[in-house]
Amino acid sequence: MNKSNPKANSAKSRRSFLNAVRLERDSVKRFDEYPFCVPAIKHLQRLEFHPAVTFFIGENGSGKSTLLEAIAVKLGFNAEGGGKNFNFATRETHSNLHEFIRLERGFCHPTDHYFLRAESFYNLATQIEDLGVEYGYGKKSLHHQSHGEAFLSLLTNRLQGDGVYLFDEPEAALSPQRQLSVLTLLHRLVYHQSQLVIATHSPILLAYPNARIYQFSTDGIAEVQYTETEHYHVTRDFLNRHERMLEILLAAEAEDLKANERNP
Repeated sequence: MNKSNPKANSAKSRRSFLNAVRLERDSVKRFDEYPFCVPAIKHLQRLEFHPAVTFFIGENGSGKSTLLEAIAVKLGFNAEGGGKNFNFATRETHSNLHEFIRLERGFCHPTDHYFLRAESFYNLATQIEDLGVEYGYGKKSLHHQSHGEAFLSLLTNRLQGDGVYLFDEPEAALSPQRQLSVLTLLHRLVYHQSQLVIATHSPILLAYPNARIYQFSTDGIAEVQYTETEHYHVTRDFLNRHERMLEILLAAEAEDLKANERNP
């Protein structure tokens, strides 16, 4: 591995494959239908990407994975993940949002691409094995490794750099220690002139320096700093006062259980 460049993710020193995503609002007929009724999508105008790493964060159902999926499909990826040569569908569940967004692209073109999403990783691993290319993803079949090992094996062996990589909740299969390993992997990819867009709940991954973080909420989408995120505050407060927080949380739950017993 080449030595890490502390300025590798500096926006001023980098080229960008993807500059921004824009919702073609005039083409949307109804904003009260899914996915346009999701507040973050409903208020979407134009979202700029960091040349290195951009994070999407928010509660479940906030629209971060929906937008990431639409970007992936618009780029030519299969909705369930993989490289651009993957064309399989276990079940057609993705929205039509990709038909209503426009991607503003940079002058440079990536030489590598990959879309990785946790919820359909098993289907992706099966497709890789069916195609007979699993050994390009490590020395063992992904199905012959634990979920976390297979996930990390794919990230470590398949991604070559000089690419556009989209990750949807990559921390789902990974222990905290393995998430730290992914942080170093992100830095290696950034060093090798890659651009990443990542939807995540992980306060560990979000700590990657100088990344752009977008918070998806009922108010729309807003850029936030790492130490302003709920992920940071909740994790910090729990670790610093875990005994007191457990006492409060479990006492409240005990009261709810007693109330339900009295009023079945």
